[in-house]
Amino acid sequence: MIHAFFLSLGQLFDRPILAVFVKSILLTLVLFAAVSVGMWFGIHALADWIAAWLGGWSGSDTFADIATIVLVIFAHWLMFRAIAVAVVGIFADEVVAAVEKKYYPAAHAQARDVPLGRSIAMGLGSALRLLAINLLLSPLYLMLLITGVGTALAFFLVNSWLLGRDLGDMVAARHMGRRDLPGWRARTSIGRFALGAVGTGLFLVPILNLIAPVLGAAMATHAFHRGRRAS
Repeated sequence: MIHAFFLSLGQLFDRPILAVFVKSILLTLVLFAAVSVGMWFGIHALADWIAAWLGGWSGSDTFADIATIVLVIFAHWLMFRAIAVAVVGIFADEVVAAVEKKYYPAAHAQARDVPLGRSIAMGLGSALRLLAINLLLSPLYLMLLITGVGTALAFFLVNSWLLGRDLGDMVAARHMGRRDLPGWRARTSIGRFALGAVGTGLFLVPILNLIAPVLGAAMATHAFHRGRRAS
C-alpha cells in the first residue's frame, strides 16, 4: 500500500489526473459551500431545540453552544467527505484509465469505460451510504465518548471500510460485471480496508484532504491490479 501511495503521488501532476483534480475540487467546493449554508441553519435550529428541551438546567445554554460546535465540526467533516467522494466517483474512470494506461497497459486495453450514468450513480450511492451509516451509528459514537478514544476509533474503522469499498468498486467496474462484484469484495476485504484506512487518514489532514479522493482512486487502481497479479 505504501508503494501504491508513492506511485499515485508521483502521478498526481500528470495532465489527465491533474485535470480531474481541478474539476473535482472546484465542484466539491461549490457544492460544499451551498450545503454548508443550509446545514449551518439546521444545526443551530437543533441546538435551540436542545436548549429548550433542557430549559430547566442552568447549564443548558453552555451545553447548546458546545453541542453546536461539535455538530458543526462533525457534520462539516462528514459532509465534505461525502461530497468529495461523490464528485470523484463521477470522474474516477478518468483517473483509473490514466493510471492503467501508464502502469498496466495490457489491462487498460481490455477495460470497459464506465458510462457516465453509472459513474454518477456510484458516486451518489457512495455519499448516501456514508451519510446513512454514520447517522445510523451516531448513537454508538455518542455512547463511546465516555471511553475517550472509542468514538474516534469506531468512526475511523467504519469509514475506512466504507471508503475502501467505494474506491475498489470504482476500479472493479471497468473490469468485471455487477454479478462478479460481491465475490471480488469478499476476496479483497482486507486489502480494501487498508486502502480505505489510508484514504480516511488523508481526509483528516488539512490540505491533503483536498487530494485524498483523487489520490485514493489512483491507489485503488494499483491495489486492484497488483492484487490480481498476486492471485
